[in-house]
Amino acid sequence: MDFIAIGDTTVDEFIRLKEAQINCDNNNTNCTISMPWGDKIPYDFVVSVPAVGNAANAAVAAARLGLSSGFVSNVGNDYFGKEILATFMREGVDTKYVAVNDNIPTNHHFVLWYESDRTILIRHEDYPYIIPKEFKPPKWIYLSSIGKNSESFHAELTEWLAAHPETKLAFQPGTFQMEMGKEKLSALYTRTELIACNKEEAERILVVGETDIKTLLEKMHALGPKIVLITDGVNGAYASNGEKIFKVPMYPDPKPPLDRTGAGDASTSSIVAALALGKSLDEALLWGPINAMSVVQEIGAQKGLLTRKTLEKFLTEAPAEFRVELL
Repeated sequence: MDFIAIGDTTVDEFIRLKEAQINCDNNNTNCTISMPWGDKIPYDFVVSVPAVGNAANAAVAAARLGLSSGFVSNVGNDYFGKEILATFMREGVDTKYVAVNDNIPTNHHFVLWYESDRTILIRHEDYPYIIPKEFKPPKWIYLSSIGKNSESFHAELTEWLAAHPETKLAFQPGTFQMEMGKEKLSALYTRTELIACNKEEAERILVVGETDIKTLLEKMHALGPKIVLITDGVNGAYASNGEKIFKVPMYPDPKPPLDRTGAGDASTSSIVAALALGKSLDEALLWGPINAMSVVQEIGAQKGLLTRKTLEKFLTEAPAEFRVELL
């Protein structure tokens, strides 16, 4: 198999708010959302989106881009679990490594969606994280967000990677993996081919304050990964292979974004998929912003994910300023 994603999956329940107040600091960061307390608050509508999550989104993105794609995860033996498995089957994602748990429910998150951004209320169930029996080495493993009780799993995966050097690891750390700290994951970082995060997450992983991109790339490399990818919002994305630093801008939006959920997943997984398809790093970097642009035009993290043919059409029609710069 070309691409196997590992991580939690969930059902996202989107609640489109009609009234809320957004408060940000002077440079339009560190924003909070507020609503009247103890009141009845109207909303527009609710949309349920199954089979999502960082790794799940990556598995679907890879499948749509033409890779043979599979998923290692857990669901409950309940309505939502069955809905998730059916969704992956429709997308052509192999689910033979997805464990169905009788006594643990399926993850279910709630997305408070206002204007073009959102806050997600999350709950990760305590699943037993293990490498499945008869797990066959793929070309790439894409590891992302899983629950708190997964420290031993990361150690097991590190040993597995050492025994299977033919498999490359892409690591997009989730909330709990960042909380584990770089020391506990140091052995895994040294086995990582590509690590991906945004600028604020890089600062959190490295336990540093406001830091420039070049320094962050250098410090992330020092953890062990061969390729470091850092996104920086409207400033675009930066990547380093240890010798060269590349920058790629955002792909221009055809109209204002509808929902930003999954944009980072779409970008990172598309870049990894391009690498898996034999593209060079600078070529692969162009794939990410295009899929991210498409995803934010739809509700949820997967509806807007592109096929390879459509993505390459956007690439051929891209404006002249959409190009990779060597810094």
